[in-house]
Amino acid sequence: MSVSTAAAARSVCAPLPVLGRDVTVPLVTGGEVTYAALDYAASAPALQRVWDDVAAYAPYYGSVHRGAGYLSQLSTDLFENARRTVAEFLDCRPDDQLIFTRSTTDSLNLLARTLPADCQVFVFETEHHASLLPWQDTRVTYLDAPRTPQQAVATLEQALADRTAPIEGGYGPALVCVTGASNVTGELWPVRELAATAHAHGARIVLDAAQLAPHHPVSVRDLDVDWVAFSGHKLYAPFGAGVLAGRADWLQAAEPYLAGGGASRKVTRREDGGVAVEWHESAARHEAGSPNVIGAYSIASACKALTEAGWDTLVAREEHLIAEVRAGLAEVPEVKVLSLFGDDAPRVGVISFVVEGWNSSHFAAALSAEYGIGVRDGLFCAHPLVRTLLGSDPQTQGECGAPEAAPGEKSLNAIRVSFGAGTPDEHVERFVTAVRELVTDGAKWTYRTEDGRCVPAVS
Repeated sequence: MSVSTAAAARSVCAPLPVLGRDVTVPLVTGGEVTYAALDYAASAPALQRVWDDVAAYAPYYGSVHRGAGYLSQLSTDLFENARRTVAEFLDCRPDDQLIFTRSTTDSLNLLARTLPADCQVFVFETEHHASLLPWQDTRVTYLDAPRTPQQAVATLEQALADRTAPIEGGYGPALVCVTGASNVTGELWPVRELAATAHAHGARIVLDAAQLAPHHPVSVRDLDVDWVAFSGHKLYAPFGAGVLAGRADWLQAAEPYLAGGGASRKVTRREDGGVAVEWHESAARHEAGSPNVIGAYSIASACKALTEAGWDTLVAREEHLIAEVRAGLAEVPEVKVLSLFGDDAPRVGVISFVVEGWNSSHFAAALSAEYGIGVRDGLFCAHPLVRTLLGSDPQTQGECGAPEAAPGEKSLNAIRVSFGAGTPDEHVERFVTAVRELVTDGAKWTYRTEDGRCVPAVS
């Protein structure tokens, strides 16, 4: 980004107001400081707009679907309008279904339950566990980590061309699962090209947009993906809700994800003493039980807020923050930023790194205790990817150990800083300064391991 573009990003768009922006936290060295939340990739703070919308609705909360009362009908309309709002946000096709779930993890496990019996799944080892693990009861092929976007496409092309167990009349169904943006490196994946490759071989594709949707517009039609999944808590919406949206046929053909009220259209006793069930064919088929109307409404509110703020402006400002962080880290020789696709790869506001001479858990603890900065350390629920990125690079053990390192095992863990539409410039500037000071001067406090975490020692 040029200097003029960066200045424009700063002047055009201030951070979107989020909850917790004025929270202060104590420092072990004395005093308090405004908390710098730089762990957006785990859970982004809720937008103030979302919280206000939910608070305004709360007095009118009622049972969703089938209720005769005014509040029930109002809540039902709000729930279904939220479904339409999110579908518009994702630019879904007219025949797509949108199901409200608990999270990205829940969405992908739901989809895994709907796969045809002979479906073969292809997934890169670089995925978050939410999109890596749900397919273990199917025929799954794990693909090695690519080192360029082009290699990712070529790897998938070869894997699909080499598909096993052809059936009479052709191959069985296949599904490709891919992330839109890595939760470890922040790098954008070539989703459109991977979708074209999948479809050229008669396969379908599901997009894990958990890290993409909060940072870039996601169009199901433009990317030509068959399904998309994401979580509200990464999209500046509180409460436990997520989304699975896409083609309806496999969803309608499968048994409900959960059996219960709401999923069933008609239940009768059979002569043999059992029950016969007629299931819904709509999204309700996989939304058994009382739905999380507040969670759905909060996601819809966040979708509206991001759309109204303008993606061009939001992306430009985030690219400015990314450039600031990367430039600051590049000035510290002891810091190594993790990457699959290289320095020039486009990315969202997620950056992982290691620091020579430091255990990452120790470094993250010092950032929190001495600077009031919240980041994440570990393997980020993407163990194969982080181990691939760190496996050949020994890391010096600090006085605080990593909880995942067994006795005698080399400690493999990293630090992740992540940010987004609610991040003030000051938080990024404080982070860069803190990294430089910790590397140059060392920690001001003593730390120890307690219950698997690195924490300040009691003086």
